Amino acid sequence: MRVYGAISVIGRLIRLSFWGAIAFLAWAAWILLQPVADARVPYEFTVRRGQSLSGVVHELAARGAIVQPWVLTAYGRLTGQAAQIKPGVYRVEQPLSPYALFNKMVSGDRLLVKVTLIEGWNLDQVRAVLARQDHLVHESAALSGRALAQHLGGDYPNAEGLLFPDTYYLGAGEGDLALMRQAAHAMQDYLAQAWEKRAPNLPYRNAYEALIMASIIEKETGAAVERPEIAAVFINRLRIGMPLQTDPTVIYGLGARFDGDLRRADLRADTVYNTYTRRGLPPTPIAMPGQAAIAAALHPTDSKALYFVAKGDGTHQFSATLDAHNRAVRQYQRRAVPAVAKPVTKSKAKPLAKSLTKSLTKPVKKRTQREAR
Repeated sequence: MRVYGAISVIGRLIRLSFWGAIAFLAWAAWILLQPVADARVPYEFTVRRGQSLSGVVHELAARGAIVQPWVLTAYGRLTGQAAQIKPGVYRVEQPLSPYALFNKMVSGDRLLVKVTLIEGWNLDQVRAVLARQDHLVHESAALSGRALAQHLGGDYPNAEGLLFPDTYYLGAGEGDLALMRQAAHAMQDYLAQAWEKRAPNLPYRNAYEALIMASIIEKETGAAVERPEIAAVFINRLRIGMPLQTDPTVIYGLGARFDGDLRRADLRADTVYNTYTRRGLPPTPIAMPGQAAIAAALHPTDSKALYFVAKGDGTHQFSATLDAHNRAVRQYQRRAVPAVAKPVTKSKAKPLAKSLTKSLTKPVKKRTQREAR
């Protein structure tokens, strides 16, 4: 009888334990699946890089977004998914259950930051746009141009021109270097494909030099149809060793010293980017070129033109000889400019600047009058 009684008690305990476990699991499931009605929505929360599920859960509990935080922590550990939560900024529009919040973090359903990089922007402009993105970690701010280029996977003097102009999306809370890497990979892929299909006999030693030329073309004209002709002028000059004499490179070399006015003294001040005082291409791109500018640099018009002058309508007149160029200058610009003009040209009036600065009679270093555009 005693043995039978003991067995009976043990059986009752087992049944109680079983039903107790079922009740506990049911309660835990209810906790996991029940939306927290008291949560104040909408709200945002951040999962920091390297932060544990337990740390995130307790922060959510402190703001009333979940109850019994240990239940969610235990669930994450039991399922082996606790380490799979993605860092970033998450936005909750309506009350969610702890289970739904957990799945949101595991799937990486974060806020997305949209950043558009515009053709013709330089690296400083890109940095300024990224600095205004509050939801991005600003990892690149402390990097020099050369260090940034190395982070982007290239051994170049700086990162200028290495980013492909496009619209990019990045999870909020991520670093801006991730976005720059996306843009750099996009440029590498596009440039590599374009380089393979380039026209024959171009005077570039490698694709990077083509990128430099494309950046100059990008800054020289806003008329898309003229880009291949602009490219032809510069390529023709490269072939005969004639200075490119292009204002945008000078402006880039001046950096913060450029105040909007390009003066004759600026054209004579030698820098590695001054294509009046130095022959050949500058050492790096001067901006982000777009697809059309890259295409023009690799597929220029079949032309003998060495000069161009603004016609005043946003387009240019191209000439193969200095005499023809001078006649074009007289036709399109001299009548609008005093006979003796001060060497002060507004950056917004770039065509006027070209007619004045590129027809200077006083030679610059390694430059003759017949080389003036």
